[in-house]
Amino acid sequence: MLSRSFTPFPILTTERLTLRQLVSNDEQEIFILRSDREINKYLDRQISKTIDDARDFINKINENINKNDSLYWAITLGDKNLLVGTICLFNFSDEDGKCEIGYELLTDFQGQGIMKEAAEKVVDYAFNTIKVQKIEAIFHRDNQRSINLLEQLLFRNSNEYDKTNPDLICYNLKNPFDNLK
Repeated sequence: MLSRSFTPFPILTTERLTLRQLVSNDEQEIFILRSDREINKYLDRQISKTIDDARDFINKINENINKNDSLYWAITLGDKNLLVGTICLFNFSDEDGKCEIGYELLTDFQGQGIMKEAAEKVVDYAFNTIKVQKIEAIFHRDNQRSINLLEQLLFRNSNEYDKTNPDLICYNLKNPFDNLK
């Protein structure tokens, strides 16, 4: 059984980053993330058209966290409280001991190792605190940046394809600390 109790919300820190819960003041950055065509190029989701869309999204995310259905962190740089990206764990399966990871980063902050640093911390949290046995990442096969990031994190192509969308591929990482086979 996975250890899914997200209250209080787990704030994670790294050398450069603070991963914290989304708040209503993040609406502008969430709007930018969810409306930027380059960021959304490989994501199958509705583009945000208004700041209200971003506000509704933040509320929905925090409801899911309150129900222990997902974790969604705002990635901020050090002591600055400005959101530069997000990273999440969702699609938890107690039966299979797994979850899915997702992430996005404002274009001005890409290529600086920020997402690798954040993802390492979140993967560690998933394995050591939530006790998942496997983390999956499902993404568009042409998203080379995600492929590069996931391979740096030792995720491997599962060679499983989405039957409803053959453009999606799945990478996964098994918990190296788990003695269960």
